[in-house]
Amino acid sequence: MDDRRRRVYGRRLGYRLRPGRQALLDRALPALRIDLPEDPQAPIDLSALFPAPVRDLWLEIGFGAGEHLAHQVRANPAVGFIGCEPFVQGVAGLLRHLEADGTADRVRIFPDDARLLLDRMPEACIGRLFVLFSDPWPKKRHHKRRLIDAETLAGFARILKEGAEFRWASDDSGYVEWTLEHVAGNEAFALTDRTSGDWPSRPADWPETRYEQKARAQGRAPVFLRYVRSPR
Repeated sequence: MDDRRRRVYGRRLGYRLRPGRQALLDRALPALRIDLPEDPQAPIDLSALFPAPVRDLWLEIGFGAGEHLAHQVRANPAVGFIGCEPFVQGVAGLLRHLEADGTADRVRIFPDDARLLLDRMPEACIGRLFVLFSDPWPKKRHHKRRLIDAETLAGFARILKEGAEFRWASDDSGYVEWTLEHVAGNEAFALTDRTSGDWPSRPADWPETRYEQKARAQGRAPVFLRYVRSPR
């Protein structure tokens, strides 16, 4: 895609970072940042991302303040992780977790539009994908800015391994309906868990984040969806 692609995120920078957080960003991000190859047709060499081999590669798009991604890194020591987040404060938050945990060697960060990265990833390379509480763009005129659409889902289907899990969550009922409809339109994904009229609960290995806490405090019940990549 070119620079005329639709915007799926808002600001990159909110409040000014505190000096210590800015110093951490300046010091740690260059070594963890994924830079796309100059050749616009060249794929990313995933084998060169990490200093040691990893059993699998998981991707989180829009990791927010980083608490979910940091938890998954701690809980899965054989897995390598890629996190996408254009919001500078979020990147700094994740770096703080990684420094405290000593786990930065298994994480790489793409601080830009995730779809730019998807376009350059090889087929069937991701074992698990997380898209949690992304901006629902609730106003109808902004629906075109939602991350989930047919084109992005096709990109997800291309990079996910067969049997890989796609986890999605939102507290916006309109976005839940939108996502269910759009994912149902792609035969590459099979919805798991929903065997009755109730939505499945959050899995035990899926920690509560501040976005979920905020939603519940304001009376909104989050919905957790899990899909599996069907055989090709």
